[in-house]
Amino acid sequence: MPTEILMPALSPTMEEGTLAKWLVKEGDSVASGDIIAEIETDKATMEFEAVDEGVIGKILIEAGTDAVKVNTPIAVMLAEGESASDIKTASAKKPEAAPAADAGAKAAPEGGSDAPAPSAPPAPKADGERIFASPLARRIAAEKGLDLTQISGSGPHGRIVKADVADAKPAQASAAKADTAPKAAPAAAAMATGPTAEQVAKMYDGRAYEEVKLDGMRRTVAARLTEAKQTIPHFYLRREVQLDALMKFRADLNKQLEARGVKLSVNDFIIKACAMALQAVPDCNAVWAGDRMLRLKPSDVTVAVAVEGGLFTPVLKDAHLKSLSALSAEMKDLAGRARNKKLAPHEYIGGAMAVSNLGMFGIENFDAVINPPHGSILAVGAGLKKPVVGSDGELKVATVMSMTLSVDHRVIDGALGAEFLKEVVACLENPVTMLA
Repeated sequence: MPTEILMPALSPTMEEGTLAKWLVKEGDSVASGDIIAEIETDKATMEFEAVDEGVIGKILIEAGTDAVKVNTPIAVMLAEGESASDIKTASAKKPEAAPAADAGAKAAPEGGSDAPAPSAPPAPKADGERIFASPLARRIAAEKGLDLTQISGSGPHGRIVKADVADAKPAQASAAKADTAPKAAPAAAAMATGPTAEQVAKMYDGRAYEEVKLDGMRRTVAARLTEAKQTIPHFYLRREVQLDALMKFRADLNKQLEARGVKLSVNDFIIKACAMALQAVPDCNAVWAGDRMLRLKPSDVTVAVAVEGGLFTPVLKDAHLKSLSALSAEMKDLAGRARNKKLAPHEYIGGAMAVSNLGMFGIENFDAVINPPHGSILAVGAGLKKPVVGSDGELKVATVMSMTLSVDHRVIDGALGAEFLKEVVACLENPVTMLA
């Protein structure tokens, strides 16, 4: 039976994507591991590999087609002995565009890419929720007559993989699902919605304007920021930090590191300070997970990077264990690839908190929006010369930087957030401690 190659879920936020480019054509032979297409997710353009060998019998979705739903057949692969006459699906309709509200829906990858699979029923749904399974698992389930809604997945994010269906029998699958099925979550309260596109356009009838189509990234940004402000109880803590000691320390370090081609930025020190503060105040190293909190052990700090049309938040994992020069090099690499939209999902998903620095743009202070499920985000302003009163009571001029910690009150209380900020300030005002 010819194998349907399905649109993969290449990131946990991907519900649909754009089939940007085919790297093969009908009649081409492919082997396992060959890159056959480029697919644009909500965040990046990613390569899609074949996992089986065969011949591309028919391309069902043309290059450049957007809003292709996950698990939609995009091509048909023929195995040895099969021909084009064996293909039952002779044509495919262009998928309808999904509404912007779907942009924040969750989908789970299995490894870095999805796999082609033989003809099988579409991904089933249980209680209205999509069940995610690898194409190979769907094929085996179809051959054995298994109901995927009755099988518990052991793959990433609960995805059903080959091992889950290989030895399962219908009765066993039902029993397993019954034992592990989570309790139904209470229905979410209806969210307030704004005016429709037609209503807004009517307000500007007679005025010249240009309609700007939203791409996947902008739809995702809009959906997540709306979610953040509607569901996260934000509150804000503000501190000022004197940077004179750090600026001198940084200049001395950079002079010594010049021969190695290393130049540390103030942001590198801020990232390191946040990582150390998360270790000093572990209760702040937490995220909100619906009906519970997840308290992380390592300090995984994300950093907002502006890109054309939106932003990325690449993750610096185990930042508390890395040297300043290592963090600096990793941040430069992640930021560069983020701007070219070449980050893999595991490089921008995760972390307990984020750092957003607009100081280089001259912004003195601002309030940042928490990126769910993070527990907080630190907004960093510019360092400015200001008059301050020293510990000896004398008036002096110092370089002062404003910081605002936006906090999810479900995860972090006021006193706890204040303790975290105190640790960040202590690190920045005594930078030599970050080398210990």
